[in-house]
Amino acid sequence: MRTPHTLTLGLVAALLVGAGGCQLFDRDASRTKPKPSPTQTSGSATVSADSVGKPPAVKPPADKTATPGQAQVAKAETLKGQGQYELALAEFEKAIEVNPRLTVAYMGAADIYRERGDYTSAEKNYGRAAELEPQNFGAQYKHGLMLQLLNRITESVRAYLRALAIKPDDFNANLNLATAYLQLNEPAEALPYGRRAVQLDSRSAAARSNLGAIYGAMGRHEEAVIEYQQAAELAELSSPLLLNLAESLGKTGRYDEMVNTLRQLVATEPTAAAYERLGFGLFRLRQYPDALAAFRKSIEIDPNHFPALNGIGVCLLNQWEWSKQTDELARSEALRALRRSLQIDPNQPRILEILGRYR
Repeated sequence: MRTPHTLTLGLVAALLVGAGGCQLFDRDASRTKPKPSPTQTSGSATVSADSVGKPPAVKPPADKTATPGQAQVAKAETLKGQGQYELALAEFEKAIEVNPRLTVAYMGAADIYRERGDYTSAEKNYGRAAELEPQNFGAQYKHGLMLQLLNRITESVRAYLRALAIKPDDFNANLNLATAYLQLNEPAEALPYGRRAVQLDSRSAAARSNLGAIYGAMGRHEEAVIEYQQAAELAELSSPLLLNLAESLGKTGRYDEMVNTLRQLVATEPTAAAYERLGFGLFRLRQYPDALAAFRKSIEIDPNHFPALNGIGVCLLNQWEWSKQTDELARSEALRALRRSLQIDPNQPRILEILGRYR
């Protein structure tokens, strides 16, 4: 009996973990207090100058220790604390005009851009801060994060490596670097950072799930199952986690557990991918009518989910074989499903082979 052609699910890496609020690395310089009002002498009495007319105002001496642009940064921080982000951003940009080498101003502006979802502007400002202060961990890490969100993965890897050279035991940087390597399909490179993230926080579901995805990409599915199961104990179950767990259970031949996991998933979050994987598990358990029903349900949800079309085609071709090649309706529908699958994704040599055999 022929088995259905299925495609391995793409890895679902853990969610990027963002950094906390921006810590300013420069501080406002102290300012000298203005001198008290001068006095005038009238006879034997000392009288305040304020009581004898309006003498010229005496300005306090200029603070020669203040860094240019710090006044604007201080104002920007105050405005930001009041929730006036646009005005705060304008002050940060004024500070940059006054002092183009003021790292704290770039960081402050970048934080506001990031919070409002303008990752391009945030990346530019974090990048400039990182150039000005190569040993500034916050600038290097946040620059990497923005590059990753902009899908500039290779550049984000380099930024995360610079950040970890400064602070090797940072949880977020290790976790996100592992995720970035996974996005580049380099799980062997991701592994040490994924493991380090788990060592730094063994109760992080994101780190456990990420490490499971790394093991899965390396074909080490027994280890992947362990990590996914621990992640499932630490956080609310999610569709990506259950799908990946089911995939690795299937790769280890644990089809009963795979099916039970997917039944749990489709009961709460039915998706085309979940039903297709459920169909695959049921097929492996030789529950063919239930498998076909699951594949059909997948197509109802997403008519373009071609792995489910492949499942329908294989189930119906088997049905035609079992009828001693008399069930022409099954054969015709099977070939239609497989042709439709190829229209969606022509790069399926196995499906081309099956079509050539049964046409």
